[in-house]
Amino acid sequence: MKKLLPILFIAFSIFSFQNLLAQNFPEMDASPMDLAMARPDKKSQPLARVIYSRPQKKGRDIFGGLVPYGEVWRTGANEATELDIYVPLKFGNKVLKPGTYTLYTIPDQESWTIIINSDTNVWGAFSYKKEKDVARIEVPCEQAAAPIESLSMIFKTDSKGTVLMIGWDDHYVEIPFKKV
Repeated sequence: MKKLLPILFIAFSIFSFQNLLAQNFPEMDASPMDLAMARPDKKSQPLARVIYSRPQKKGRDIFGGLVPYGEVWRTGANEATELDIYVPLKFGNKVLKPGTYTLYTIPDQESWTIIINSDTNVWGAFSYKKEKDVARIEVPCEQAAAPIESLSMIFKTDSKGTVLMIGWDDHYVEIPFKKV
């Protein structure tokens, strides 16, 4: 019995120590966060960055269904989409100063209204305030060549500026920003 107690103590200690090392990380978010960077080349200063959550289609009707037409949308899931501007950029007829903004959209069948708003760190579009809009433009809504399962955003950048492409389901829009 005297020999069994130390062995049981060591075994119990090892088992307990392994449980202390185990981490309880949460499952992967259903709409993981992603970002896209507008940079003319790898050596250049970035022009802009967008941080957004990527909801999945999962067989659902997206535009006109999950995302109603004619209503302000956070342009993603969870937190509203964040737009960081690093250099002055022209958006429509307005020059955006470097800073952090929220990107909202109002999808419709033929076109989307793109909204740059100064109210940041907001969840969803529930607290959207029109009086905080910095600028708005309307862009045509295009038909995607193939369905896009996850909401996706990319920048196409050249020496004149950048275009933010937003695509999901069977639609996409192109949002132009020009260097000042």
